[in-house]
Amino acid sequence: MMTSVDADLIRVLADPLRLHIVTLLAKETLCTPHLVEETGARQTNLSHHMKVLREAGVVETEPCGRCTYDKIRPDVIASLAGHFADLAESARSAAENKRACP
Repeated sequence: MMTSVDADLIRVLADPLRLHIVTLLAKETLCTPHLVEETGARQTNLSHHMKVLREAGVVETEPCGRCTYDKIRPDVIASLAGHFADLAESARSAAENKRACP
């Protein structure tokens, strides 16, 4: 069963730019200038979206000298994927669970 945390996470990832950022971070750890270059978003806009992703627990920061890198938290994505896998499994057997019409 989906929790309110899962629903909030789905809303966070529903934004196209945030989903793009997560997709990029799933491939490699990047800093803000890299993300600006890859997404074409303005730095201020990107910073706002990164804040939302950090607050949702999807992304965490990693200081490295003068830079701060952002990296994805795979456990959060895996947990959400698990909920969708459970939903898909339930849907497979739904055809067998037909409720009679009144």
